[in-house]
Amino acid sequence: MMASIDPRIAALAPDFRAMSIVMETGAPVSGAAAEAALAEAYRAAAGGEPAWAQPHLAAWAQVFQKFGAKPQRTPCSAEALRKRFLRDGALPRVNPVVDLYNAISLRYAVPVGGENLDAYAGLPRLTIADGSELFDTMKDGNPAIEAPEPGEVVWRDDNGVTCRRWNWRQGVRTRLNGDARRMWFILESLAPMPLEALQEASDRLVAGLQEMSPQARIEAQLITAA
Repeated sequence: MMASIDPRIAALAPDFRAMSIVMETGAPVSGAAAEAALAEAYRAAAGGEPAWAQPHLAAWAQVFQKFGAKPQRTPCSAEALRKRFLRDGALPRVNPVVDLYNAISLRYAVPVGGENLDAYAGLPRLTIADGSELFDTMKDGNPAIEAPEPGEVVWRDDNGVTCRRWNWRQGVRTRLNGDARRMWFILESLAPMPLEALQEASDRLVAGLQEMSPQARIEAQLITAA
């Protein structure tokens, strides 16, 4: 499976690069790897962030501004997660797989998303919205349908938007749950994050997923805007 990137993305972020990871498993995953990853992420956060972390998050804020988003109100997912950790001293717990990739995101200051591939119509693609697309979300505790703003960077499939404002808010339809058996993960970076750090974050995620489900087949691939 190859996630695709609209050529217009290069005008906004020519240095964008991401690790795309596909996991197929026939068995439920265990939570031990997530617990270890969270503990490791908390220790790393307490000991100080990587030297490139703040420049990396600042670069994401600049890219968000280029397509009209307000990063103070709708920051990239890594920034939002880091702020929540600094406020609460812990990350929200969802399920073992989400907990694992949130720990990777916190430790490496990199946006990480996870999706249920069986809920997809076609392949994931990063593109620029025209404003007519549909995005399923929750509002005040109830299901709701929104549309992205014209010019907004979104991930989508054939049925609509799966994540708004690049990596800010994930939709409900393709969200990972405990029943998912075909999963897709995306670790998204810009130039301030060294390529070797992106590769290390990807390797740690793959290792954690493999520990959760030893029989799983996992493939990782680097994709770029250029």
